[in-house]
Formats: sequence, structure tokens, C-alpha cells
Amino acid sequence: MILMKIKSLLLGAVALTALAACQPGGGNTNSEPMAKEVDTSVDLKVDIPFEKFELDNGLRVIVHEDRKAPIVAVSVWYHVGSKDEPEGKTGFAHLFEHLMFNGSENYNDEFFKPFKAVGATAMNGTTWFDRTNYFQNVPTPALDMALWMESDRMGHLLGAVDQKKLENQIGVVQNEKRQGDNAPYGLVEYRQLEGLFPVGHPYRHSTIGSMEDLSNASLDDVKGWFKEYYGAANTVIVLAGDIDVETAKEKMNKYFGDIEAGPPLKQHKAWVPTRENNTIEEMVDQKAPQVRVYRNWAVAPRTDLDFAELVLAADVLGGGKNSRLYQALIYQNQLAVNVDVSAQPFELASMFEIQVTLKPGVDEAEVQRLIDAEMDKFLEEGPTAEELKRAKTSILAGRIRGLEQIGGFGGKATALARSELYAGDPGFYAKMLDHLNNATMEDVKDSSRWWLGQGYYQLTVRPYPKYKTAESQVDRSKGLPEVGAMPDLKFPEIQEATLSNGMKVVVANRPTVPIVNMAMQFDAGYAADAGRPLGTASFALAMLDEGTKTRNSLEVAAELESLGATLSTGSNLDMTNVSMSMLKANIEPSLALASDLVRNPAFPQEEIDRLKPRWIQSIAQEKAQPVQLALRTLPPLLYGTGHSYSVPYTGSGTEAAIEGMTRDDLVQFHTDWIRPDNATIFMVGDITLEEATGALEKAFGTWEAPATPVPAKNVAPVDLPTEGRVIIMDKPGSPQSLILAGHLFPSTGDEAYMTQEMASDILGGDFTSRVNMNLREDKGWAYGAYTFTTDARGQRMWLVYAPVQTDKTKESLQELEKEFAAYLGDKPATAAELEVFVADAVNSLPGQYETSGSVLGSLLSNDRFGRSNDYVPSLTEKYRALDIDAIKAQAQANIHPEKLTWLIVGDRAEIEAGIRDLGLGNVEVWDADGNKLD
Repeated sequence: MILMKIKSLLLGAVALTALAACQPGGGNTNSEPMAKEVDTSVDLKVDIPFEKFELDNGLRVIVHEDRKAPIVAVSVWYHVGSKDEPEGKTGFAHLFEHLMFNGSENYNDEFFKPFKAVGATAMNGTTWFDRTNYFQNVPTPALDMALWMESDRMGHLLGAVDQKKLENQIGVVQNEKRQGDNAPYGLVEYRQLEGLFPVGHPYRHSTIGSMEDLSNASLDDVKGWFKEYYGAANTVIVLAGDIDVETAKEKMNKYFGDIEAGPPLKQHKAWVPTRENNTIEEMVDQKAPQVRVYRNWAVAPRTDLDFAELVLAADVLGGGKNSRLYQALIYQNQLAVNVDVSAQPFELASMFEIQVTLKPGVDEAEVQRLIDAEMDKFLEEGPTAEELKRAKTSILAGRIRGLEQIGGFGGKATALARSELYAGDPGFYAKMLDHLNNATMEDVKDSSRWWLGQGYYQLTVRPYPKYKTAESQVDRSKGLPEVGAMPDLKFPEIQEATLSNGMKVVVANRPTVPIVNMAMQFDAGYAADAGRPLGTASFALAMLDEGTKTRNSLEVAAELESLGATLSTGSNLDMTNVSMSMLKANIEPSLALASDLVRNPAFPQEEIDRLKPRWIQSIAQEKAQPVQLALRTLPPLLYGTGHSYSVPYTGSGTEAAIEGMTRDDLVQFHTDWIRPDNATIFMVGDITLEEATGALEKAFGTWEAPATPVPAKNVAPVDLPTEGRVIIMDKPGSPQSLILAGHLFPSTGDEAYMTQEMASDILGGDFTSRVNMNLREDKGWAYGAYTFTTDARGQRMWLVYAPVQTDKTKESLQELEKEFAAYLGDKPATAAELEVFVADAVNSLPGQYETSGSVLGSLLSNDRFGRSNDYVPSLTEKYRALDIDAIKAQAQANIHPEKLTWLIVGDRAEIEAGIRDLGLGNVEVWDADGNKLD
């Protein structure tokens, strides 16, 4: 096994190192020799004599002669279990086990009847991950009957399986599942298997299966399962008891020799998932009486000799009153009512589990601490000689007691069948027990370290809390309670000052927590990319924290962390910002760092080269997202060539521009735009104007502006087009069409801004607005559909947004046109709609400006759009003064559906014809890079 080999090499290397240290001239020659390993083996031998033969059809038969009683155990093991179930067929192995008891072609009755008549004992059938088995002990004279019955269902079953039997057993199995699920902790196994095993692992689903898969089982499924897995060559049969090998050969050939071998099968032999970290989950079980903790590891398969050592480890940790976890959790500290540690053997990967049921009300953290402490100690030191001897004696004694019986589910027939099925050797059980008996303390420690030193999956199951309800004190028939007077907006006082170098300072004192938020705003933004490589503003700001003339990028990051400060940089269409959140106690060193970053960026070439590939990949990701693709494409269409806003609205630029961008481009941008005569500093938080100006003067007071003027941006007004235009951006196979349409709209700083904004909002600015109620709530064609505006100092964009299902693209466009026509025609905005929007806007103001960050954002907006600092406090009055007639007039003046540029991202083959039928304007087809296809 590969894992075993790796472990052996690692441990071997450690052993060689220790040996070398003891050689003359190496290490400490005075070190004492290692203590001699104590013999912990037990003087017990386990031997089950057997003979094995194979029929011509591949059926393997093992015979054990035991004449102590006139009975024979018949144990039939098929090498198929729930691990062999494909996706969507979970529960089939177990369902088929049930069907095997419902009659065969030549005995179409209940399987148990003839066995009951002869007094058969220890009779049953079971299914697990790796196998399905059927077993019974019968009096010697009834052996022929038993073999006839087993061979008839192995070779002659399908003619007796009909829809009625299938449906009946599906119901039986589903009720078995319900019964198990309804038991306390009955849902745990599902979570454990999903927690231990990755997607695709055969053990990830439970043997009982899912209700849905069981309900979907068909006769064809059942017959296919039988033909694939229930062949003779995939089966082991053990006959144990009052029988000899010659008699067995004659009878087995007689009853089983004519059965088909079955197809060749591909089977996993080992798959132990590795886990580097612990996964810890919790669940509530309404039926659980106490908190229970399960800790699980996926460990060595059952035929790996390491598994024997893990069995010993489980016994030492939780095998009885003297076990370590019992002592720690029950006997000494009385924190738990039960502790169990087990190693469950399976073919691909076994499972090692610690299960602790807690006493009510105990300290769970202390339980976890004790489990961890005992595990750490065990993995570090291993078992003592006394512990190991006791574990071996207990385990071997238990195994020997079980082997007294010939059959059942723990007797000699089972031991021989398992060994043959999984190891290809009926005597493998003895080899495993011998290895267990001779395992040393070091062996157990090493195997435990290897397998249990990895990450584990832990699930804590909690009882459902005992809640109770109070008597109702509300008469709900009266409807909603009245809402009292809404609170007024509380906005901090805004103060201003000027530094010695002319920089304007704006401060809002809000001492809620000892934090100060600072933002430097420069009049630059994406619009400053005009005449430069597109994306320069964003790229240059992203490079600010990549090093200065005296600090490299790692030193900058370390200093920010040590100061408890955070730094962010960025731009919008008009402005560029450098922001820092700092602890009040660290204002001066934090501002010193911010000053260095803003004034002395190094733009190191190696950092530029490191950032460029990631930046270009982010542009590719934007093009893959329909919304971002549309926002990259639309501004140049609306503003036209030469306008400073005619850039991708994401601000990221283009691949070609970023690829060709040089360090000189970044330095020049910084010189032109990032300068004290082009900046305002804002501070909000636990700071006064006096404190702010004093600290800022130290950090920025000596910063001088260059002699060159600040460049100008072209944001001149642009006329709307005379007619509409449609661009289809082809995205083959897209299940949705993104509809994004727009035309230019008055500036955010316009005197009639609030009236204009309300005109757009009533049409489509909210969930309950007309556009969304139509396409989402009425038609169900879109997750959301809106009209909204972008912000800009110059003309901004008025946009229509509607991602719709592909087959409703044409119809959605028709509905949008219908809503626009009605809004501008016989169904304009109403006073009732205005009242709803005003109430929401006014009542939400206190919540909107709760934090220092939101206050800071409002001050930045005021600066951007030329508003006074009392703008936010005046909003309540402005909203209540809005007039419905003025809103109607602004809608008529500024919303022009016939002049929209429609950008529709979707599958051209599915949507083009319908779009052309609508006559929205001249139709063009582009690719994602803006190249016109036709």
C-alpha cells in the first residue's frame, strides 16, 4: 500500500538518524541506550482449519469441519455494497438484499419458510459499504435444502421479481430509513460520511440511500444490478460445521456449478482521503437526550496491518473503565456519561471514532480540552506496556469467544469469508490477529501518529432546546400597529480649516469609538485617463502601497498591521481617493505613513510587472460577466470620441493599454494629479478640528505643489442621438440576455437632481417600481429589472437594466417599451407613488448615516458635486418639498426611450431575429472585445 510505504520511509529515516547519532564520533557519545521494548504479547493462538476450492465458474468455497454439533453454517458473501452504487442509485445494494428474501423463480415464496420448518438458527442478511451477505445455520440433513435455496436466488431470481414486489420492498426500506432517521442521533451518519469523504468517494453516501433514489428504482435498474454483481465469480461461500470437503465439493458443484460467473468488475481496493486541517460542525437533533461529540478520522483499510495497531489504540483510549478517555472524562472529572472509541474496518478506508456523550450542563470547552490533551499525550508517548497488554488480552479474548460458534455474524464462517473476500486468503484473519498480538508500543505509537495525527472531522450534536411560548398579548385582528413619529436625522457638525500649504481640511467629530477615518480626495478619477493609457488612474492608485522611496511593499504592509490601520485607494469617474482608518492613539504615525505613500510612491518596476498579469486577468473576468462587459462598452457609445467619460466604466482600462503602460506613465499621472493644490482632506470620527489640523500639518503641511497646472478634463455636454441604436454582443449558449440601455442625463450636481432622480425611481428605481413589478413579479422573466442613474459631475448615464431569460428577450423589450410609453403618456407618476418613495427616503436617513464611514462618504460626495456641507441635514426638507408635477415635467424632459442605445448581451442565434422585429433602431452585432461582426 502506497501510504504504508511512505510512512515506512519516513519512520525509517528517523530510525537511521537516531542510529547515526549513537555511532562513534557522532552525536553525544554519553547518551544512554534506548530502553528495551517490553514483550506485551498474549499466549493465545487462534486457528481455524479450512480447505478452499474454486468452481469452474469462479465461485470460491471455503470449508471448515467442526463436528461438535450436527449443524452446518452456510455463509454467502457477495463482493458488492453501497460503495458500488452510481450517483442517483443510492440504496440499491440494500434494497436488493431485501428482494433476495422475496422468492426466486423456482420457489416464489418467502425465503424464511422452509428454514423455519427445519429450525434454522442465526439467519439473516446484511448490507454494508463493501459487501452483501446472507447466512444461516441449518441441521445437517437440511443442508441440501439450504444450498438449493441459496443457489436458486443466486442463479434464478429475476423471473420472480415483479413491480409489486419491488414497490413493496421500496416501501419497507424507506420505512427502515425513517425508523433509523427518527432515532436519537439517527441523522449523524449522513453528516459524518459527508464530512469524512470527498465528493466522488464511494463511502460519501449512506448504505440506506436517499428517499428520492429509492422511489426512482425501476425493474430495469434491479435486473441490471443483479446481472452485474450477483455472479458466481463475485461470491465467496463458507460451509462450516458438520461437513467435510469432499461432501462440500459434490454439493457445491451440484447446486452452483451451472450459475453464470458474471461480468468482469472494476473495484477500488483502497482510497483513504487525506485531511490537513480539522473540520468542526454542529447540528441540532430534536430527539437527542444529551450533547454528544463525535470525532472521526479516515484511516488505514482493513487489510493494512496498521489497522490492527489502530484497534489497539482505540482500546487503550476508550475500551473500558481503565482507558484514558474514560478516566479523564467520566471517572476523574465526571463530565461525560459515556465514552466509546472504535476502529471500524472497511475495504477502502476504515473509520476511527471517538464518541463522547456529555452530562447535562457541563463545560463543553473543558471536555474538548481533555480530549485534545489525552490525544496529544497518546500520540507523543504511545501506550504503556500495561495498557497494551491489557488491550491485547481483551481484544483477543473477545475474538476467541466469538469463534466458538460456526456461523452467525461473528463466528468462524464470518472470519473465513471476510478474509477471503477482502484479502484473497481465508487465513488472513489469523495473520492480522498475530500482527495485533505482536505489535509493540512503538508500533502502536507510530501508526497512531501517522493516521490520527492528520486532521479530523468533528460533529457535536445538541438536543433541541426546550422552548416555550408566552400567552399572546396582541390582538392581531386589529392589523398593523401604528408607527409613531419617526426620528429626525442626527448629523455631526461639519467644520473646515486650511493647512499652511493651502490644503482644505473638512472634519466631522463623531466620537463613538476611538477610530478616525481619513480620506484625501483628488479631482482626477477615470476621466483623468484621457490622453493616457486607459486604466492609468486605477493602476497608479493600486501601486501606492507597493513601496515608497524608503519603504518596500512588505514593510508598508507590516507597518499598517502594527499600527492597526487599514489603507484603501481607488477612483470613480471624477475623483481619486486615498483613505485610511486609524486608531486615535496612532494618528501621528499612521498619517506619517499615509503621507509617505501619497507623496513618495516609488512605483517599483518589479511590482508593476507583478501586478500587470493579474490586472489583465481581471479585465478578462470583466468581459466574461455580462453586466461588467456592458458597463465597459456603453460609455464610449454615449459620450463619443474625445470626451473624458468615454472610458470603460469599471475604470480598469484595456488589456492593450495595461500591457503597454510604463512606469513613466504612472509617475506622470502622480505628478499631474496627486498634488496638494488638487486635494481636500476629510476626517471623521473621534477627532476635533484642532486635533486634525495639528496632526495633518505635521504630515502634509510641507507638501508643495508642482509649478505645472492641473490638467483639464473634457466633460462638455453631449447631445442625445436623434434615434435609437441596438448592439447585440454575442455570447453563444447564454441562458440569459442582459438588457442594458442608456442615454445621457443631467449631472448629479444639477439643481433639479432630486426631482430628476425621483422621476427615474418611480419608473424603475425600486423593487416595487413599475419595471420590476412587470418583468419579475408579474411575468417572472427576470430576477430583477430596474432603471437607475450613475453619478457624474458632467452628464451622467440614465440606464435600463434587465437580465432576462433568453427565450423572453423580445417580449421583455416589448414590456419595457410599453412601461416607458405609459409613464410618459397616460400613466405618469402619481402622488401616491411619490408619497411612498418620500416616506422611505426620509425615514431611512437616520440609518443611512449611522456610521463614520457613511458620514465620510457624504462629505466626499459634497466635494465632488459642489454641494454645501449642510446638504445631508437638509435632505428631509428637500424630499418633503418634492412636487409631483415637477417630477412629471422632469420625466418628459429627460427620459427619452426613442433615443436609447440598447446593449444586449446574449446568444445572438436565439435573440437577433426577435430584436430586429421591434424596430428599436439600427442593429449591429459585436463580439466581447467591441469588434463589429456585422
